[in-house]
Amino acid sequence: MNFDTDHLKKKIIYRSNYRGTKEMDKLLGAFIKKYINTISTQDLVDLEKLLNVDDDNLFNFYKGLKTDIIFEKNNINNLFQNFKYNVK
Repeated sequence: MNFDTDHLKKKIIYRSNYRGTKEMDKLLGAFIKKYINTISTQDLVDLEKLLNVDDDNLFNFYKGLKTDIIFEKNNINNLFQNFKYNVK
C-alpha cells in the first residue's frame, strides 16, 4: 500500500474537528490528537472509516449503546471505545 500518510493524517485531523456537533468535535479531536502519530498505516485507514460513521452511531458506539450499524473489530475501534474523555 503506497500512499501519502501525511495527507491522510491531515484529512483525518480536519474531519475529526469539523463533525457538526461540538460534542463529537471535542471527543474525536481529543482521540485523534492522542493517537494520530503513534498508530500504523492500517490503523489510519481504519480511522478514516470510523470517521465516515454518522455522529449518532459513533457516539452510541463510544458509549457502548445500541447502534444501527455493525462496527468492525479492529485496533482503532477498540481504542476509541476505551478512550477516556468527558464530553462537556
